[in-house]
This record gives sequence, C-alpha cells and structure tokens, in this order.
Amino acid sequence: MDLGTVTDLVPTADPADWREGDAWLAGGTVLFSYGSETLRRLLDLTSAGWPALTVSDEGLEIAATCTVAELWAFEESAQAASVRDRWRALDLVRPCCDSFVASFKIWNASTVGGNVCTSLPAGPMISLTAALDGVAEVWGPGGTRREQPVVDLVTGELRNTLAPGELLRAIRLPDHALRSRTAFRRLSLSNLGRSGVLLVGRVDPPDAGGAFVLTVTASTRRPVQLRFAADALPTAADLVATLDAAVPADLYHDDIHGLPEWRRDMTYRLGEQIRAELVDGTTSDGGLR
Repeated sequence: MDLGTVTDLVPTADPADWREGDAWLAGGTVLFSYGSETLRRLLDLTSAGWPALTVSDEGLEIAATCTVAELWAFEESAQAASVRDRWRALDLVRPCCDSFVASFKIWNASTVGGNVCTSLPAGPMISLTAALDGVAEVWGPGGTRREQPVVDLVTGELRNTLAPGELLRAIRLPDHALRSRTAFRRLSLSNLGRSGVLLVGRVDPPDAGGAFVLTVTASTRRPVQLRFAADALPTAADLVATLDAAVPADLYHDDIHGLPEWRRDMTYRLGEQIRAELVDGTTSDGGLR
C-alpha cells in the first residue's frame, strides 16, 4: 500500500527525533499493509545497524530489527554452535517462526520487534519471547530507558504500554529460561491458518528453581502466564482451577479465526497436554472439557 501522506524517510533510532505524525519503521510489513492517514514521516530503525542476535553468558539478545528469517536461521549459525546443547529451549524458535504461516518475502522483511509492537493476539514472536521470560528494552524521548517483561508489555489486541515516541530496542531472553525443558502446542481452524491457540510450557532447570511455567497466547487477547513452584507442581485439576482464575471468559479472543468458546476449550486441552508432558512425563489427549 502506498502511504500517500508520508513526505520524508529519516534514518534514525534516536527517540529525540520523534514528533507527532511519525512512525518507527523496521520491516514495515504491517505498516504498509494497513496504512495510516495521519503519518508524515517514517523513522527508519534499520539504519541503526543493530546486530540481529547477540549471545552472552546472560542469554540471547534479539534486536527489534531482527527479521523472522534471521531468527529462524540462528539455530544453524556459528553463534548458536556454542550454546545449542545447553539452550534446549531453542527448539521453540522454528515452530514459532513457522507459526507466521507467511511467504519468504514476509519472513525476510517482518521483524521480531514489529510483531511484538503490533500486539496481535496471534503474534508468534510474542508467544516465543513471553514464554521465555523475555524482557523488552524500551527507549524513549529525553534519553529515558526502561525494561518490561514482554508478557506485561502487550496489554490487549493492538495495545501495549509503548508511549508516543518510545521504541523497542531489543528483547533479552535469560539464560535460565533458554536452558529449560519446553513443550509447544498450536491449533488453527485450517492447516495454513492464523493461530487460534498457541501455548508454550517450560520447566526451569533445578539451579533456577525448577518451576513449571505455562504461557497462553493467541487464544487470549494478551499473553497470560501461569507459574507453579517446583514444590507445588500442578495436577490436572490444579491446572484447570488456575486457568479458571487467570483467564476470565471475556479475555478469550473472538474473530474469524476462532470463537471464544473453542479457544477456551482448546486452551484447556493443550494446557493439559503440556502439563502431562513436562510434569508427569506422559502424553495426554488433554480431554478435560
């Protein structure tokens, strides 16, 4: 889509340059799909030259401008070679990337940061980063810097905590979460459809507390995360009760990709599958309801 009101493209990643009528530009796949009648300038973040992915002892830093294609390829990169055996949760990366169900053109343009900031319920980069305790680094006008868990950054459909002028610089996935045992479940109404339900479970390593963490996305308007301490791992009944309390009926998303009732039922079913796999060490059809 042509953005007929835009008069300037500014290469900058400095929030001090932002003014009313501006939009931060990374991949632009959503911006150019939906357009806007109020935009005057695009501030091009790709000019910053941020490294797409950075490995450290603390974990993995994903730049906001990292493309889906770059993230998908990370598993076979030289950077990943030194941590692949230790970071078991890297097994989640490709299933989450595949959940875009998009063409290679989109994969090579769409960015991790753009997917999170768009804040759609089915955003798979929200699923990945929230499930692994990702922390967003946000830059704002006046030189402000703040950090916020991704699970809290996204507050609803197309809603998040970013204020005008703020930009997402990076998301950091901590080492302990990357060392977790994980399980992934996703459902759609069609084989190549948008995610209607996407759940990720993990069990942290013993030296990080051994908690069981279940993150619910796609079926809900915002991410919902449940945590159970190692000495209080849930039974099937515990999980049902906790989901009942954590996800009210009006939090389930409703659109052409799935009715709230279906999303709710599948959330319980997939949640039990994940619990049985990671907590009990068994398989389950999740037929709770």
